Amino acid sequence: MTIVKICGITNLDDALCAVEAGADMLGFIFYPKSPRYVRLEAAAEIARAVRQTTEPGARPRVILVGVFVNESPDHVLRVLDDAGLDVAQLSGRESPEELAAMRGRAYKAIRGWDEASPAFAQATHATGLIPELLLDASHATLYGGSGQRADESLALRLARHYRLMLAGGLTPDNVADAIRVVRPWGVDVASGVEAAPGKKDHARLRSFVALAKAAGQADGGL
Repeated sequence: MTIVKICGITNLDDALCAVEAGADMLGFIFYPKSPRYVRLEAAAEIARAVRQTTEPGARPRVILVGVFVNESPDHVLRVLDDAGLDVAQLSGRESPEELAAMRGRAYKAIRGWDEASPAFAQATHATGLIPELLLDASHATLYGGSGQRADESLALRLARHYRLMLAGGLTPDNVADAIRVVRPWGVDVASGVEAAPGKKDHARLRSFVALAKAAGQADGGL
């Protein structure tokens, strides 16, 4: 079964829609320059409401992810705890040593081949609940959310060796094909299911999750 992460959550309606649609992970962006930036207090309120909605029932627990760019491990861990989130996605120029300092509560996003990729994967100390690497599109100025596609040939190579989450330009129109070709552990979407930056289109969100899950099952239950 392909894991689905809905990133750039800024409000409770979008979070609950994603959970009800069957998303496995929700992403909250703490990078102030992002149009999907969310304040810690707002993320904490959404996280509490999501927990109340999901934990008492039979539905599996949704993993809540904080997305950070070039912050110290101490700062990241403090925000995770204050907001009630599970793990961090490090999307900047962080080192394998900084990732290792997160004590298994983070994974690294890359935007192209990085010689440190094996070290990043090893430094996650991750269980099967989170990816070992996330691959996003390469962009000169943006740390994700560009709407551009990631390097498919690189994604193929990485997916053979790591629990890879594929991001970058995915939409309901192309996610099934991307899963069939790359066979990633998971897929990540933000702009591809938006009505406007920071506001999800609920119909597109539901379609994305359904198509990704169906493609994963058809491809052998990844």
